[in-house]
Amino acid sequence: MSRGIWFVAGAGAGVYAMVRGRRAAEALTADGLRDRLGGLEVGLRMFRDEVAQGKAERETELRQRYGLGPHGRPELEGGRHRATAHPNAELGSDHMESDHLEEEGSN
Repeated sequence: MSRGIWFVAGAGAGVYAMVRGRRAAEALTADGLRDRLGGLEVGLRMFRDEVAQGKAERETELRQRYGLGPHGRPELEGGRHRATAHPNAELGSDHMESDHLEEEGSN
């Protein structure tokens, strides 16, 4: 009985070694190396895309948190805003309104 167990164990080890050796030899052929390099390229591309996506999500989150526009400038909130210091401020509020309307019409 003991000899039968050792025989089966030896045969299993031989088959395992043969299969592993064949896989290693196949991996070292030109096609095998091409496949491995192709797999590495795909893996690196996927990693790069994941990093870019995470970067974009984080940037969007930070821009929302700090109220920044797409170019790093603060976004205006609400509707129309007037300048606080108008060049013709000493002329009175009626003149400021007409200047403001003229500026809007020219845009």
